[in-house]
Amino acid sequence: MVIDTHAHVHGKEYDGDRAEVLHRARQAGVESIVTVGCSVEDSRAALALAHARIDGAPDLYATFGIHPHEAKDAPADLETMVARACDDPRVVAVGEIGLDYHYDHSPRDVQRDVFRRQLRAAVAANKPVIFHQREAERDFAAILAEELPHGYPGLVHCFTGNLEDARRWTAEFGLLLAIGGAVTFKSAVQIREAVRGVGTEHLVFETDCPYMTPVPHRGKRNEPAYVVDVATFVAQLVGVPLERLAAETTARARAFFRIG
Repeated sequence: MVIDTHAHVHGKEYDGDRAEVLHRARQAGVESIVTVGCSVEDSRAALALAHARIDGAPDLYATFGIHPHEAKDAPADLETMVARACDDPRVVAVGEIGLDYHYDHSPRDVQRDVFRRQLRAAVAANKPVIFHQREAERDFAAILAEELPHGYPGLVHCFTGNLEDARRWTAEFGLLLAIGGAVTFKSAVQIREAVRGVGTEHLVFETDCPYMTPVPHRGKRNEPAYVVDVATFVAQLVGVPLERLAAETTARARAFFRIG
């Protein structure tokens, strides 16, 4: 059994066949799915799905967070909203939060402020954190060093860095790396080198669906069932049995999210 630690299966992309998508995930061996919020309304939709009763679906959990793209629209009472959301037992993390300097959909100073506010609220609520970081390594690391207590549970979503990055996030900050479909891409040489070099003891798996569809499903909408393809690819990459890697990463994800 595998856990999809980062999905967006509450999104409109699944409005026409969500139950079927969830059934396929369960049949593929996915035991739990964490569906991740990116704005206030999106987080509410994720939580509504986590509370829904869908026969034959994996266990569903949600997060609450303001993505850096949406930071410009963060509410004034953000800390209160995070605290209130974290009181819900189906909310297992704060995220995805962080910095994105690739698109700059929100001003960088606003991104940094909203990131800090959410990180402090997550620590106050004693919830693990799912991080989004793109082309903002220096500021991201500086904020972690200032705001994140040593050993606090955090996870770098959609890790696409190199071995140096992998070692920094795991060794310096104690973060987990969530590996998704990108590792299967032909061009992803540095990601595969990082996975081999850093060791599986720091890894969990994700889809980030409907994005980042792995081989051999490229060209299709991504879905949680495909997290098994990611796990299979990584098992072959590092030369360990799939059953062992799946068991190890599932136990790690359960401990991180405090589920199961």
